[in-house]
Amino acid sequence: MDVFDEREDDAADTVFRDTIMLALAGFVTVVMIVLAHVRPEAQAATSKDAASMPGNVMIEAHWQGDLDADVDLWVQGPGDVPVGYSNKGGGLFNLLRDDLGKQMDLSEQNYEVSYSRGLLPGEYTVNLHLYRNRSSLQAIRVKVVTSVKKGQNKVSKQILVSDVAMNREGEERTVFRFRLDEEGRLIQDSVTTLFRPLRSGTKS
Repeated sequence: MDVFDEREDDAADTVFRDTIMLALAGFVTVVMIVLAHVRPEAQAATSKDAASMPGNVMIEAHWQGDLDADVDLWVQGPGDVPVGYSNKGGGLFNLLRDDLGKQMDLSEQNYEVSYSRGLLPGEYTVNLHLYRNRSSLQAIRVKVVTSVKKGQNKVSKQILVSDVAMNREGEERTVFRFRLDEEGRLIQDSVTTLFRPLRSGTKS
């Protein structure tokens, strides 16, 4: 009787071990299948897509990430209305990010960005407006970058960069006024900082 019970226990242990090993083998197989679908080249492609801009003209404004300052980006394309925080979309441009500084912001970056849907010849205007400055700095330095992408799969190219000091709340400054030709190329002698107000929403 004792011998029979011992053999029965051995058989139960064997079944238990086999079940555990099968479950472990199944888990390893599932992990290997999942890992096979997460390929490095797929990750690289995703990063590349994220780095390429979706529009044809991109205007970015960046300022120090730890500052509680609300700087507004305003842009106007040829024949379009001014686009900014109170009018986020026009016929050509859209404001994709309205940064309020530290207010309602979980990121460590301060930036605003506008994209165009198309590439039209004519004059473009880029303004900054210091809406609010709750930081300890008198002047908020803002880097403004303008890039152009021609064609569906072409890489974007920076055409204008400027570092601007915004000195007081309510101040509006024209960072760039420039013209693009029919091919989307910058007309070099067209670049100016001659002030054109955009916040009023009126076309000029």
